[in-house]
Amino acid sequence: MKGATLVVLAAGMGSRYGGLKQMDRLGKNGEVLLDYSVFDAVRSGFGKVVFIIRRDIEKDFRETVLARMESRVRCELAFQEMDSLIPPDIFARARKAERTKPWGTTHALLCAADKIDGSFAVINADDFYGRQAFEVLGGHLSGPDGNDPVIVPYRLDRTLSSQGTVARGVCEVRDGYLVSVQELTAIERKDGRIANTAPDGSVRSLADDSPVSMNFWGFPASLLPEFRRYFDEFLETFAADIPGNIKSECFIPGAADRFIGRGIAKIKVLEADSDWFGVTYREDREAAIKKLSDLTRAGVYPERLWQ
Repeated sequence: MKGATLVVLAAGMGSRYGGLKQMDRLGKNGEVLLDYSVFDAVRSGFGKVVFIIRRDIEKDFRETVLARMESRVRCELAFQEMDSLIPPDIFARARKAERTKPWGTTHALLCAADKIDGSFAVINADDFYGRQAFEVLGGHLSGPDGNDPVIVPYRLDRTLSSQGTVARGVCEVRDGYLVSVQELTAIERKDGRIANTAPDGSVRSLADDSPVSMNFWGFPASLLPEFRRYFDEFLETFAADIPGNIKSECFIPGAADRFIGRGIAKIKVLEADSDWFGVTYREDREAAIKKLSDLTRAGVYPERLWQ
């Protein structure tokens, strides 16, 4: 049986990090964070990895990432550019209004749609998800219910950065299924409580144990046309108010919420005993290096992942 496809979102700009964090060497032997995710995915039964990158980083990505793993893993590249899949008239107006932000994770996924032909998982390149999480997700995608969409959420209080705000998809879960997910973009802990500050200045308190999306999803390929419809609707809204929407992005959690609300799909919630960590800010780097070192010392990972 061929394994599911792992889709890695690796086209980010790293503006808060101050560089290309998807290629920052954090492991003892020069591994980047996504090396560990791909390693976990392969030993959990995934059969192919599609990396979504920008063309301007292709050479460095091949030398820094692919050169180590491509003899062990079936790898393909997809490219997310500012004009990918964007109608020329909308793109021209966006450029005139000086849009520089990418179009979001739904757009990135659609840039890889032609390389996906079965069940697939989506992850961020700059997040560490943990071996158990991949085993749970890989087991689902290769099982009899592998065409059912799923999410593996994490506890909010374990996904914060002490360096500043973070964006998280806050989930409502009932009876093992996702009821809704709302993308909040300025979450932080202040004065002992976690809260999100909305663009209008309003503040929403959040429970420490709130389940949140870290973009660790599983979907069947049959949902890709629905992602495209959702993105087309986003573009219509965007075009109706330029430059008012000039910084808006189309996120996967928003698509998932739309699927649920319109009865397009039920999304099951999978539980995994894994800790998340990531590198949102440059100051997160040393903590990530230490955690990877500790996991290697504990035998969770070999000294050299791809030897």
